[in-house]
Amino acid sequence: MDLIALQHQLDNISFLVLFVTMLIYWVATAFSNLTFLHPLGTAGMAIGNFCITGLLTARWIEAGYFPLSNLYESLFFLAWGVTAVHLVIEGSSKNQLLGVFSAPLAMGITAFAALSLPPEMQSSEPLVPALKSNWLMMHVSVMMLSYATLMVGSLLAIAFLIVTKGNAVPLQGSSYGAGNERLRQMRNQGDSPVATVSASTGNTQTAVLDKPETATETQLSPQRLNLAQTLDNLSYRVIGLGFPLLTIGIIAGSVWANEAWGSYWSWDPKETWALITWLVFAAYLHARLTKEWQGRRPAILASTGFIVVWICYLGVNLLGKGLHSYGWFFQ
Repeated sequence: MDLIALQHQLDNISFLVLFVTMLIYWVATAFSNLTFLHPLGTAGMAIGNFCITGLLTARWIEAGYFPLSNLYESLFFLAWGVTAVHLVIEGSSKNQLLGVFSAPLAMGITAFAALSLPPEMQSSEPLVPALKSNWLMMHVSVMMLSYATLMVGSLLAIAFLIVTKGNAVPLQGSSYGAGNERLRQMRNQGDSPVATVSASTGNTQTAVLDKPETATETQLSPQRLNLAQTLDNLSYRVIGLGFPLLTIGIIAGSVWANEAWGSYWSWDPKETWALITWLVFAAYLHARLTKEWQGRRPAILASTGFIVVWICYLGVNLLGKGLHSYGWFFQ
């Protein structure tokens, strides 16, 4: 079969599979008694990941270089990263809630690449001289994986804010490092922890109030509180995975920049926004280790990171300026 025709078939199939998978996750969440849908959702993400893997492999064979040279290729690699992160996190946490957010993200990315980009932007072309390096695979692939991971983590933080309606809520201290110490301090000060009932086990658990924000604190139902807790913990774990990838990608990029341009850092718009992205998520992870911060405020910080990542990934290329101007929009 012609490799180009195979690519176009696989990009449409991956979009269709991820669209159906998104619906499966949404229906499974709305009707929790339909337990047979849960493995179907996982299977759909795995099939979508397999289709995108086949597409990128066919592209690699056809073009002769790692497929990360234009917008079409990078979007599908980003979708591959989202599905891969989903499968890893869902497999380790045994939590089906992640698919409610990661499936539409992956589906939207594939839809944009397969259905919106003009044919000339979907075709492979010879690499520009700046990209003819082994660092292309190392730097760009790690950066794209970090973008995918951080996007998923940020979406979970946005979902947390939606579930809690942007209000402070009592959360367990296990989701951040100083939780047990904070609980002891509250007991010494005579404050009463809030007893909550886990929606999944029915056991009584001790929750910790976000004390600096008690004036706006909202009491949620046990089910909604348990959902907020799950989203909070998942967001923290996913961002904690994406941040080291971003750090490694930036370091690799600086080494490549020194080889290509003679300087490790040039304050190029792409480099500057990569640094801004790093600082936003570094601040988030640092905030989670601070006793006075949990729940709403770190979630707001992580939510802004979703926008910052997209600016770093796509927005900067709209400028068509800087050392990375050979990128996806301006050739």
